[in-house]
Amino acid sequence: MQKRELGKHKLEVSAIGLGCMGMSFGYGPAIDKQDGIALIRAAVEQGVTFFDTAEVYGPFTNEELLGEALEPFKGEVVIATKFGFNIDDEGNRLEGLNSQPERIRKVAEASLKRLRVDVIDLFYQHRVDPNVPIEDVAGTVRDLIREGKVKHFGLSEAGAQTIRRANAVQPVTALQSEYSLWTRQHEAEIIPTIEELGIGLVAYSPLGKGFLTGKMDESAQFAQGDIRNILPRFTEDARKANQALVDLLNTFAARRNATAAQIALAWVLAQKPWIVPIPGTTKLHRLTENNGAVTIQLTAEELQEIEAASTEIKVVGTRYPEQMEKTTGL
Repeated sequence: MQKRELGKHKLEVSAIGLGCMGMSFGYGPAIDKQDGIALIRAAVEQGVTFFDTAEVYGPFTNEELLGEALEPFKGEVVIATKFGFNIDDEGNRLEGLNSQPERIRKVAEASLKRLRVDVIDLFYQHRVDPNVPIEDVAGTVRDLIREGKVKHFGLSEAGAQTIRRANAVQPVTALQSEYSLWTRQHEAEIIPTIEELGIGLVAYSPLGKGFLTGKMDESAQFAQGDIRNILPRFTEDARKANQALVDLLNTFAARRNATAAQIALAWVLAQKPWIVPIPGTTKLHRLTENNGAVTIQLTAEELQEIEAASTEIKVVGTRYPEQMEKTTGL
């Protein structure tokens, strides 16, 4: 597995990480705990050193899963987790966001215990809290870094000005935002901003929540509790229309003796050397397939061809319903 540095702050991780949310949350029933542990440890064996979780995934159960699975690999892997949702001590998700300084500190202490670590490698604000100045958030994480409880500060789905304001208080190591061949709005302002500031991009849902794998057509059915049941891009009509993007990926996959998923990940990797995609999976063969994308180097001509063809394809459906756009943790 190749390595990459997230921006200028010397956080080295595997070129492809593992998004662990779906093992516990968001895509239907949680997988068996022992199966999750086996999958995470298989990722380590394949060279993955970057694992993504959050207190809200469960809540709490995904952090606990990673803590147990990765305990034998302390010091060898990087674990990113997140704060920012309003969750009570019993794990009930309450209304809205909560990035009050005392809440951030409480989450940090609880996450350290669940993850079975002495320091959190990368601590993201999961979503920007409109009720708490970002300077207060950054200042709290700065203090946690000085206390040795956190190594790096991150933001998720933050706007350009918020990133600048936070970075002025405590340098931001990474921005985690959705980025893939069908979610590219961050290219206009966000990616130039973080490039200027030397901040890495962690691309979540780089396979379009599974759609870009080519394993999902308009007749696909989602389990109860699967977030895709309510996403505009995953209606039957939208999937039918968006199949054109999968067809494009399949064209290049056939040329390269690869899969659509591998081409989609190779495209993300080719955009910038400081972008790290974190596809999620619950299946060992998909993990192996995804990690195989690091061996595919798309040429400048191929990238130009993908760009020209993809700009002619209009993606149907927004990524979230309007009321969820600012507050979803997925």
